[in-house]
Amino acid sequence: MKEILHSVDSVTPMRCTYEECRDYTRTFAKSFYFSSFLLPKDKRAASYAVYTFCRYADNIVDTDTLHSAENIRAKFTELNSFLDLVYNQASQEIIKSSAFAHTVLKYKIPRKYFNDLIEGVCMDTERSRYNTFAELENYCYKVASVVGLIMTEIFGYTHKAALPYAVYLGKAMQLTNILRDIKEDYAMNRVYIPQDELKCFEYTEGDIAKCKMNESFAMMMRFNIDRARAYYELSTHGFPYLTNDGSRTTVVLMYKIYSSILNEIEAYGYDIYSGRRFVSTAEKLKLTGLYLLNRSERKRFSRLPDSKHHERLRSLYPNMNFDM
Repeated sequence: MKEILHSVDSVTPMRCTYEECRDYTRTFAKSFYFSSFLLPKDKRAASYAVYTFCRYADNIVDTDTLHSAENIRAKFTELNSFLDLVYNQASQEIIKSSAFAHTVLKYKIPRKYFNDLIEGVCMDTERSRYNTFAELENYCYKVASVVGLIMTEIFGYTHKAALPYAVYLGKAMQLTNILRDIKEDYAMNRVYIPQDELKCFEYTEGDIAKCKMNESFAMMMRFNIDRARAYYELSTHGFPYLTNDGSRTTVVLMYKIYSSILNEIEAYGYDIYSGRRFVSTAEKLKLTGLYLLNRSERKRFSRLPDSKHHERLRSLYPNMNFDM
């Protein structure tokens, strides 16, 4: 889904120091790096270490330098062995030298999240189409929502009700990526828009190949943008549970900046074919300034939701513990 910006062998979570992770994030995750400036120093460094791991896992699948499925499997075997060493604390040398290893132990990040992430990125080697949104949503959870859950452990929270809302934000951001990158993904023989929705809107893969923009395409984009915005809106109910040491503000800024990509897509008449839609640095600064100056909006994101939200989410996520 993302262009490859670095060799999978040049920067790895097994060897990266905190400083290297910071430089890597600054180069390749500009929106997140921008949003993280208000985080406490230790949380900021930990977030960059996690980003390096996630990007490394993603690049194993997406890079064209590995060529064969056998080489890809070997890389993931190596990555899982590294996780075994970290979580079993079997190598003090690794824990001392790897920022990622130090981070997951310091913040007690569950191993399951990284297992799910690896399963998710591996899905790109196993399938290139999704029949229904339910299938796509499972993919979005594994490649994006679990990243939100990992970051939530670093940011800190006052109640576990924060966790399912982090799931929504991850899905919203991944859906935004999917809409932005339709052309690039198709060039890699990947179509993330569900097949039943393509059929419903009478828009074909042939139309994608031709970069065809018609009313069917516009309707499909409007529908998907509305759905992504609904997920963004749901996610905001979890913001008040986040630690108010800059962590909450970081998440709010990510929400604002990333959801603004949808605004950019709309501003160009849904044309995601002629250029990559992004939020400029000037616009990021504007969004940040307006938020920091808007006392009523800051209060909105610090006000806890009422109990009905919890009950609704209990039914959607029956296995997720909302209680401390």
